[in-house]
Amino acid sequence: MIMNTARTHLAVATASALLFAGAPAAYATLTDAGTRPTAATAPAAAAPAALTVPAARGAAYVETRLFFGTERPDGGPAVTDGQFMDFVDRQVTPAFPDGLTVQEGRGQWRDGNGVIERERSYELILLYPVGRAKAADPGIEGIRDAYEKEFGQESVARLDEPTRADF
Repeated sequence: MIMNTARTHLAVATASALLFAGAPAAYATLTDAGTRPTAATAPAAAAPAALTVPAARGAAYVETRLFFGTERPDGGPAVTDGQFMDFVDRQVTPAFPDGLTVQEGRGQWRDGNGVIERERSYELILLYPVGRAKAADPGIEGIRDAYEKEFGQESVARLDEPTRADF
């Protein structure tokens, strides 16, 4: 019994130390101004005076991720790698010539009829300066619409996140 109590105390002490050491990273935030939390904005116990979060690096950007399914709701043949990359060349590259990333994946979602669909998919990642976000939006929506129409898809998911990028 004494051994279990000692182990419990050791486990609690270890977890507390890890949480205390990791708290500064948990309170690190990115803002358009690139500021860090200060004593006035972060909880008092968040970081001891000796620990500081490094300054944010890079400029304010938006990361947009689009998720493209490959199975066709009408039962037609799945979108092939060649078809998808041709779509990227025709629809995405002209709108975002500075660069992009395509990743292959597997995903699932509930379709309009409530059926769980599992399929091979593609994730397209775009990075662009925050100042270009408003101008980029119609191009991104055009990409989503074009894919839905060309490949008979119900939707193309979109995620937008503020980030910092340094090239």
